[in-house]
Amino acid sequence: MKYKLSVLATLLLATPTSLLAATTPTPQYPEVTEQLFAQCKADFALLAKQQGVTDDTITRALLPASLQAKVIEYDRNQPEFVRTFPDYVSKRVNDWRINKGREMLKEHSALLQSLNQRYGIPAHYLVAFWGLETNFGQYKGKMPIVASLATLACDERRSEFFTKELLKALQLIEKERIDPEQMVGSWAGAMGHTQFMPSAYLNYAIDGDNDGKADLWNSVPDALTSAANFLQGLGWKPGFRWGREVKLPDNFDYQLIGRSTKKSLTEWQGLGLTKADGSPLGAAEIKASVLLPAGHEGPAFVIYDNFSVIMRWNFSEFYAIAVGYLADRLIGSGELVQPLPELPTYTIADMRTLQVNLNQLGFDVGEPDGILGPATRNGIQGFQVAHKLVADGFPSLRVFEKLQQLTGETSTN
Repeated sequence: MKYKLSVLATLLLATPTSLLAATTPTPQYPEVTEQLFAQCKADFALLAKQQGVTDDTITRALLPASLQAKVIEYDRNQPEFVRTFPDYVSKRVNDWRINKGREMLKEHSALLQSLNQRYGIPAHYLVAFWGLETNFGQYKGKMPIVASLATLACDERRSEFFTKELLKALQLIEKERIDPEQMVGSWAGAMGHTQFMPSAYLNYAIDGDNDGKADLWNSVPDALTSAANFLQGLGWKPGFRWGREVKLPDNFDYQLIGRSTKKSLTEWQGLGLTKADGSPLGAAEIKASVLLPAGHEGPAFVIYDNFSVIMRWNFSEFYAIAVGYLADRLIGSGELVQPLPELPTYTIADMRTLQVNLNQLGFDVGEPDGILGPATRNGIQGFQVAHKLVADGFPSLRVFEKLQQLTGETSTN
């Protein structure tokens, strides 16, 4: 059973003032009012016209767009708890998705085989993306895309990115003759079976069923063909895996983990790595990195270049592992050999506190944001090395305990 209380709250009932003060507030941005939104739309209309969007499209698609207050709420509403790898992957690579994915492999076998021959993307990877994005088309989102993007573009937090996507959406309406009212998707602007942002739709969407338009909402051939084209464009290497689960030796140097360290499989095998079942990893000059998404007590993975391609689709190591793992399960691979560990429940505030305290002690993790990213993992790892802990870069309960001891001592000096 997972811890129900926040990690830091369970460590001590009385927390030093310095520890409570270590959290950083969420940045505040001006409210997007109806008046501000109206002015934004006028500005966006001028930009769109400068980029060649017709008056008709601006009149039909942009000017009727209404402020989507829920979109701002979704964008602002960070989860209270930090998502752990066991929680993430167990919810995504489940029996339903595996069984349904295998059905989709059979149902669309001819199409998927032709896409593999044309683009070099194996069928099980395309189906894995499809499953993770929309449950194989069962839920594609219902938010109005133009209005959602206009709302986010008007908001200061990520205005530049969403302004570009809004303009691409208007261009897309013209190119594919899309009815703006039928242009629906996620609150952040992703659309169709494969959840393409407008820029990806414009650059990579393919008319897979030869009906004269690329329709990612209603045509499975269009959606899967476009996904294959997208992955090829991102640099997918045909004939190579995403990675695999491995077993680390007892004397493994945990400072070697992370995407920044690359060694050949021959080198990793020389350092004692094996496949998860203990069989030889294999001698090859393929470059690979080692990831421990749940710390040294969880499963370990070697990842190859195609893993980085998956992350260009969605910049998340958890997502990329889930895609690869689901793809493997679809073609008969078993469950992970190393069981997923039961981990404490970390809050965003816990993680901000950890980041501030690491910075305070000289282990630079950048601006505290409550997100467990590469910089934070590097800082944790440096702290672990300095204090003779297992240097897996993972925020274990032992790391929190040691940090609190040190910050408590620091606060009283």
